[in-house]
Amino acid sequence: MRASGAVTRSTLRQQIADALRDEVLAGRLQPGREFTVKQIADQYGVSATPVREALFDLSAQGLLETDQHRGFRVREFTVADYRSLVEARSLVIDGVVRSVYFGGGAPVVPPSAYLDRLVAVRRRAQEAARAARGGDLDILIGYDLRFWRELGALVGNAYINEFLHRLRVQAWVFAVPYLRRDTGDRDALWNGHEDLVAAITIGDPGAVRTVLDDYQNHALGWADRLATENR
Repeated sequence: MRASGAVTRSTLRQQIADALRDEVLAGRLQPGREFTVKQIADQYGVSATPVREALFDLSAQGLLETDQHRGFRVREFTVADYRSLVEARSLVIDGVVRSVYFGGGAPVVPPSAYLDRLVAVRRRAQEAARAARGGDLDILIGYDLRFWRELGALVGNAYINEFLHRLRVQAWVFAVPYLRRDTGDRDALWNGHEDLVAAITIGDPGAVRTVLDDYQNHALGWADRLATENR
């Protein structure tokens, strides 16, 4: 990734942050992996300043840890951390869906404007569910993150949506090493995206609650199994 004259430092900073995040999610940068600003700058053929800024951005997002003397390290999340992330994202997702579609808890068919925007979300849901059923982790992560980001964007609150995205990325960072070591465990990959979109589209709060409860229970059940296996 070599910067051209047209690329600003802030753009380069974001590109490097995105590239490193993708490396972590792909499992090529393992939890606990240490590196310095110079190593990353040499890897991408750029100056140290945007690299340092990108690494501090990822640290602020909870993906990296800093060591004053040794540089940066990919954060190692524990099973307990993952459970907390699942519980936190469940609260945020519940608030997102409730605020957009179910005012006061009463079933409300979403306005046509939301239904139009749900068309794109439904396509993400189909791709994510297909990847989960097929065990294609690389495709699943990309579509899953886009699915929840686009669904969250319907709230119109960028702060809530960014917080949800951060929780989801952190949860994937924890999960990826385990899922890549056990590629045959397709049951670990939740595939209810289409069910959630369908329930939201018809404005059925009970159905939405059922899908979201299944999502949380699926994640917590997987965490319990990991905790048992790692004793």
